Amino acid sequence: MRSRAHFRSHPLHPMLIVFPAAFTVGAFVADAAGLLAGWPTVSATGAYLSAAAVVTGLVAGVPGLIDYFGVVPPNSSARKRATWHMAVNLTALALFAVGWAFRDPDSLRPGVGTLLLEAAGVGLIGYGGWMGGTLVYRNQIGVDHRYTNAGRWSERVAEGSPGQAVPVASAGDLEPGQMRLVHANGRRVVLARDETGHAACADRCTHKGGPLADGVLVCGLVVCPWHGSTFDVRTGAVKSGPAEHPIETYRVEESAADVKLVLPPSEHTGKTR
Repeated sequence: MRSRAHFRSHPLHPMLIVFPAAFTVGAFVADAAGLLAGWPTVSATGAYLSAAAVVTGLVAGVPGLIDYFGVVPPNSSARKRATWHMAVNLTALALFAVGWAFRDPDSLRPGVGTLLLEAAGVGLIGYGGWMGGTLVYRNQIGVDHRYTNAGRWSERVAEGSPGQAVPVASAGDLEPGQMRLVHANGRRVVLARDETGHAACADRCTHKGGPLADGVLVCGLVVCPWHGSTFDVRTGAVKSGPAEHPIETYRVEESAADVKLVLPPSEHTGKTR
């Protein structure tokens, strides 16, 4: 899978999340069966599964946190959804951890409070999983959807004084129809090459904050991968919705050797329209 903004979705994340999901459900089922049927060995199994759920959940959260800051576009609907996704999953793990307070310390037999907290935790894990699926299928987080001849994904960091022209590509780095993501003074800038030369525009779609560098560039138009909003890469004008507002564009300077981006002012915050 390919990524965005230091952008490769962590390959361990989808592999690890199955463990806490399975352990939380297994712990609740085992605890419920052990308590209702009076099976001490099954209750002990539920306790061990509960502990495993918390541990593996925290382990799975590490690559998830990397994805949160490195893959999910900032100031976007996906970032808001990912924030809720993280909060819901952490709350579920906390409920399972607190459930231990109601267990018998000797037999590990769960109390009624344990079952109630675990039932709520299982519900939250299910809701968090639904949001995770939405991040993948709607926001395409971690999905490789590069088009034919788009070129290998590449990024560049460019820093300096506003107005300074900084090299961001060699003259032959990009072919017509290819793009590169440039992190310029805290801004995410798309360097694009069409049939007439190079251009630069903001990476953020003005509709829901989708990453334009992940989209398609054709005939001087960049198409957002999330909802299909289309912008003129040179003027920033909206060519088709659902976006209603233009994107920012930036000046580039071309020579026989390289392509330079005229750096914009720093930007650390922004609002999603």
